[in-house]
Amino acid sequence: MFQTPSQRLSSQLPPLEIEVDNGALMQTEGALPEDPMRVFRQEVSQNLIEPADSARFGYAKLLVTQAEVKRTGKFFQGVQLLTMMVPSLLGVPVEYYRTGLKAEVQILNARSEVIGSYVGTGRSKVRVAMYHGYSQANAPRLADVQALRLALDQIRPQLEASADTLRQQLLAAGPLETTPDGTGSGQ
Repeated sequence: MFQTPSQRLSSQLPPLEIEVDNGALMQTEGALPEDPMRVFRQEVSQNLIEPADSARFGYAKLLVTQAEVKRTGKFFQGVQLLTMMVPSLLGVPVEYYRTGLKAEVQILNARSEVIGSYVGTGRSKVRVAMYHGYSQANAPRLADVQALRLALDQIRPQLEASADTLRQQLLAAGPLETTPDGTGSGQ
């Protein structure tokens, strides 16, 4: 569920602090609060930035602006109940979880100024079935994470197109100032 495709940018960005605003995804029943952070952290560290050292040159921020989950296949559930779940034994799905979401990735420099904003949408469809699907407990979470992954897949080519410019702007603004507890400060 949390595997990140390896599609590194041709011009890697300097190390960045990672922030996530789950926003609308917190209203769904699927994803756990830490799932978007985990997915985005893997995406950024594996595909977008250079290997991290101690200096950070800005922020990569994920905002989930819209999220909608639909459960479809109520007809299948009715048939399943009327026939004592026999169709499930034959491979008929019980229902589908469909998640549609819109995500935005912002790149901010050390002064917390947005220097790039990229939007992507993701739509997932996860089957709940006995043999060739997922359980009703796991399907909502998987649908949310897949939709987020698909949105990030749309954003990656946009970042690729402006990676050189972003890199120059991040380096020109300089590194984040570190506070006594070791975290970055935008001012």
